[in-house]
Amino acid sequence: MSLPFQSAAVLGAGLMGRLMAVTLAQAGCKVDLFEAGSPDAEGAAARVAAAMLAPLAESAVAPVSVVRMGQHALSRWPELLAKLAQPVFFQREGTLVLWHRQDAAEAARLARVLANTGTQVPELAPMQTLDGKAIAVLEPSLGQRFMQGLFLPGEGQLDNRALLASLLVTLQASPNVTLHWQSARAPSDFAPGAPGQPDRVIDCRGLGARPQWNALRGVRGEVIRVHAPEVTLRRPTRLVHPRYPLYIAPKPGNLFVIGATEIESDDMSPASVRSTLELLSAAYAVHSGFAEARIVEIATQCRPTLPDNLPAIEQPQPRVLRINGLYRHGFMIAPALLDAAMELLAHGRSTLAASFGMEISHA
Repeated sequence: MSLPFQSAAVLGAGLMGRLMAVTLAQAGCKVDLFEAGSPDAEGAAARVAAAMLAPLAESAVAPVSVVRMGQHALSRWPELLAKLAQPVFFQREGTLVLWHRQDAAEAARLARVLANTGTQVPELAPMQTLDGKAIAVLEPSLGQRFMQGLFLPGEGQLDNRALLASLLVTLQASPNVTLHWQSARAPSDFAPGAPGQPDRVIDCRGLGARPQWNALRGVRGEVIRVHAPEVTLRRPTRLVHPRYPLYIAPKPGNLFVIGATEIESDDMSPASVRSTLELLSAAYAVHSGFAEARIVEIATQCRPTLPDNLPAIEQPQPRVLRINGLYRHGFMIAPALLDAAMELLAHGRSTLAASFGMEISHA
């Protein structure tokens, strides 16, 4: 993609900032990437995530616009990953949804929601209803533990930390990129377009942008990573529950990411005993092999969220672009936001954003 400018400052080196910096550099732009923290992304919401690419499954809590962004990302991720310096685990083996007998009513409600989503977004692969035998074919290690389930073909996942690391190596190897760690910056620190200044400023700071974007809030999530050699799951599995719908995402090396919690809070303290017990108990209820798993990490992080829980691309002033509010859908929608932002930077408008039903506000 040809760009009408030659240099840019990208603020924030989380998922969105790294993707933007790499893409701009690959388009021939000189990029300065500024990050308040260190190269390991310890403060990024993307580090504490399961990185599931599940637009139909997420339609239980997300509107159609986000579903369409997620569907776009499923085909874009392989293209983006192919241009990185290191390989990143990526799969599209679908999502398995299970429930215990006492939660059948909640599962029926979920199935109705997913069926309605399929009607509104017909390009999604249709949901399949499973009996116990069909579940055992998909996931032999579950045997006959569950008698009913849903299968959402074509959905996927990737390894979030491997992706962040590969983006970093790609940036470090690019002659077009200069990296600035422990260097917090705000758009007001620049005069884009002036002599000696970048032509564009792109703000991808997540919650770091709250001083300039008051509407942002944090939504707390808690994730447990375990090493479980006795568990074999081929694909992300979700367990229906009225209060905490659990997900288990298998990663390379017998690692599993277990999560569910979503708390309206900016609290960054360690996970509670209650949340930890609920997550691990639910995982054990899916597969008894988790009883002998080793807990590698219990992590918490707050996701940057706007009042409507939807992402936003804004131009608060000329030559300044800000992307934020990815909420719980970061990996699922980041390629769509990236492509829409690149269209906007190249042409001053984005037909892709319009196709998602996304309005871009201008100064």
